[in-house]
Order: sequence, then C-alpha cells, then structure tokens
Amino acid sequence: MLVREMELKDIAAVLPLYISYYNGQEDSCWNENTAAKRIHQVLSMEDSYGLIVEDENSVLGFAMGYFKQYDDIIGYTLDEIIIAYECQNKGIGSMLLRELEQRVKEKGASCVELQAVNDDMHERYYGKAGYQNAKNFVLKVKWFE
Repeated sequence: MLVREMELKDIAAVLPLYISYYNGQEDSCWNENTAAKRIHQVLSMEDSYGLIVEDENSVLGFAMGYFKQYDDIIGYTLDEIIIAYECQNKGIGSMLLRELEQRVKEKGASCVELQAVNDDMHERYYGKAGYQNAKNFVLKVKWFE
C-alpha cells in the first residue's frame, strides 16, 4: 500500500469510491457532478490537505480536510475519510487516520477536529482512535423551508 498526498488531479480516481460508498452504505444520491464538486471544494480550499491510499490496482481510500488558524493554535478539520466498503475492518482506515494525524501534526496542527454521524459505527471507529465528543462544542443547524 502507498499513502501519498492527495491532489486535485486525483478527483477522477476517487469519484467512484466516493459515490459507491455514500450511495451504497449511507443511502445518499451522489452523482459524478455533485461528488466532483464536493471533493473539488475541499481540495481547492486554502490550506487544504489530504491523503490517498492505494495499492497497485486501485484507490482504497482517502482523507481530506484543511488547516484552520485560531488565535493561538492551528487546527486541522478532517472533512472526509472514506475507505472502500470491501476494505473496511482490515485496519486500512485506522492506518490512514494515524498517518494523517502524524503528518498534520508535523505541519503544525495542534489538533484534529471532525464532525461524524452519531451512530455506533462512527463512535467505535473514532473512539478507538482516541476521539471524544466535545463537551464545549455543539453543532447547530437551521434548515430553510
């Protein structure tokens, strides 16, 4: 397996994985246009940073996000981490997350922040990696009619 920095030119290679995972596992309705736009939005942000993991034949997963400046620290916001469904529960996601944490720390980040679906699978995955629910932060949303 090879882990390398993700670039804009990788969008076409990760599109099938993104669409397949979200539409097949999360009952979403992504298509090539919407998924490409979403991935491009994150990767083209100032201070974006992502990793891609591949074997000799295909993309196995990727993670992407961006560095965020605060008054006294730099944080890294992990926006997406996706592992091909058939590659899950084999340690690839944990390895990718550890590698991402190490690299963003080396680049100056003091923490990794993320938002996750509130379910058992995500609680186990992120809990195993040492992530906790923030006690001083609540995600708020206002939906428009």
